[in-house]
Amino acid sequence: MTENTPGGAPEPAKSPEPSGVDLARVALRAAKEAARARGDAAQQKKQARRGGLRSGARADGRDPMALGSAINRLITERGWEAPAAVGGVMGRWPQIVGEDVAKHCVPEKYDEEERVLTVRCDSTAWATNLRLLAPTLVARLNEDLGHGRVTLIKVQGPVGPARRYGPLRAPGSTGPGDTYG
Repeated sequence: MTENTPGGAPEPAKSPEPSGVDLARVALRAAKEAARARGDAAQQKKQARRGGLRSGARADGRDPMALGSAINRLITERGWEAPAAVGGVMGRWPQIVGEDVAKHCVPEKYDEEERVLTVRCDSTAWATNLRLLAPTLVARLNEDLGHGRVTLIKVQGPVGPARRYGPLRAPGSTGPGDTYG
């Protein structure tokens, strides 16, 4: 319904301002929605304190998983594939190099940046033997780990006994270290 103004143009009818009862209904509806939102948030906090949110019938990221799957996921997320593979090689060292070599030569460390595997031998003879076998061993390791994971095998001989300094030592003497390495 429209009213005519003195100029003759129709003026649209204005909706009446909400009265006291209508304002009360609007305020009650807003309060209920706010309470519902607070209740949902409080319920989630309460569940988190009790041991985490529980998933329903459908699978999601919070569901339990097998230990092997969790470890594989962690290795992939952190980018630890190469160090884990090299660690596996160190665990399988006797199968890779053979029992005889494994008795006398032990892998010590792997430098991922330089891709160098350091191996310690128990005698200089075994160190020389392993230096001769190094190219074949690098090829075998790269076949197992992936191309280019190991570029060099650094072979170290035995470590001599610790130097003892005392009153009966000659200054500048290398002592028993002369016969090792």
